[in-house]
Amino acid sequence: MANQVQDLTPDEVSKGVAEGRYLLVDVREPNEVDAGAYPYGVVVPLSTFDPKAIPDPQGKEVVFACRSGKRSVTASLAAQAAGLPYDKHLAGGMLGWKAAGLPSKVGG
Repeated sequence: MANQVQDLTPDEVSKGVAEGRYLLVDVREPNEVDAGAYPYGVVVPLSTFDPKAIPDPQGKEVVFACRSGKRSVTASLAAQAAGLPYDKHLAGGMLGWKAAGLPSKVGG
């Protein structure tokens, strides 16, 4: 089976996180996160990405997120290559998140 990444909308991710179904993994760099972070996100920067650094999702589905939706796909594919079933990402990233009017916080 070929690796693939499922696009989720900002509203789907926000709802899933609020309901405790998703663990949001932010793969942006620390300076980007400082400027605006996802609420309840876990930061695992792509520049030093190691799928083993992702905390145990404890039954939740992992959803990757970045600024625009490109690095989150890269992270998902890297995690799948490492044998992890993490095949979801936030389409549109932080740009889409803010465009949807969803809250962000300053300072990861």
